Amino acid sequence: MHISSSFDSGNIEVIDAQDASAVRLRIRKDAGEDHFQWFYFRVTGARGQELSLRIENAGESSYPEGFHGYKACVSHDRQHWGRAATSFDGKVLTIHDTPQHDSVYYAYFAPYSLDRHADLIADIASRAQVQYQRLGASVDGRDLDLLRIGQPTSDRRVCWIIARQHPGETMAEFLVEGLLHRLVDADDPVSQALLQKAVFYVVPNMNPDGSIRGHLRNNAAGQNLNRAWAEPTLERSPEVFFLRQRMEQTGVDFFLDVHGDEALPYNFISGSDGIPRWSPRLGELQASYIDELIRATPDFQKEFGYPIDPPGQANLTMASNWVGERFDCLSMTFEQPFKDTANHPHRDGWTPSRARRLGQAQLDALRRLIDRLR
Repeated sequence: MHISSSFDSGNIEVIDAQDASAVRLRIRKDAGEDHFQWFYFRVTGARGQELSLRIENAGESSYPEGFHGYKACVSHDRQHWGRAATSFDGKVLTIHDTPQHDSVYYAYFAPYSLDRHADLIADIASRAQVQYQRLGASVDGRDLDLLRIGQPTSDRRVCWIIARQHPGETMAEFLVEGLLHRLVDADDPVSQALLQKAVFYVVPNMNPDGSIRGHLRNNAAGQNLNRAWAEPTLERSPEVFFLRQRMEQTGVDFFLDVHGDEALPYNFISGSDGIPRWSPRLGELQASYIDELIRATPDFQKEFGYPIDPPGQANLTMASNWVGERFDCLSMTFEQPFKDTANHPHRDGWTPSRARRLGQAQLDALRRLIDRLR
């Protein structure tokens, strides 16, 4: 038996793998040493063996409460991901599995590789009404990909959607993938109606360096991008620096920052209620979007989520708060679970296919209030 993680998004440290019934592992920390939780590794040569894969530093992770009621993702082909029996005692996360194949992968959530990202960009960029734009380079020099869908005109609303500021939250890019494929579908009446009234700027992966390194939250410089929006720098947060620069050129009428939450078993929206410029107009728009999304899909709800910031006390280093304050627009953070939706559970928990469908549903909600965004 052998365990490895030397591949795109891989993350695990092997302490001892001599005994299949008591494999000892650790998750490697992000650059910056302040976060870790994402894991992704391969086990070979263990077909038919009862594995007990013990991640010994899980209780010290960024969000240990996220491992209660959690089941690890497992796949032999990296295309179809199920869930393995998993237990957590507050310190050690143990994955229990008997592989039916000579090669099997285990991950915190279904990975979204940079190759898949490149394929998505190439596919969408080749469609009618789409223009590819390079925002700039990441800390490690990787391209920051932006897709513009539709034609900008003075009367069209400007909609910005970004994902994976936190690279380990891979469900975010799956959601955006579903949204993009529907948005460029020439036969979809909802998409075509939206493109008559809006132009979309979409960044499917804000943090390519952290993605390939197997980080949970930080970029290559150890910066949490979603705490860099007030004063981004070219040295530590060029990803945010270049995006803000482009937003100043286009303006913003609608902003959605897509994430994943480790602990809460729900899809939910965290709004920018606490920004100084919060107003009844923004409150009505946000409530309408949430209600329309509930009508569009049973996978979304509004009963559970984060506490609302007190008036004027929003953290303006966070993307949705900074954008909402700067542009006086509907600006939200969208959270998905690593576990499952407690209100609408599935045997495989939250999955890439469910995330993609939820991405498509965003367009149904947006269509109902596109005329009211200004």
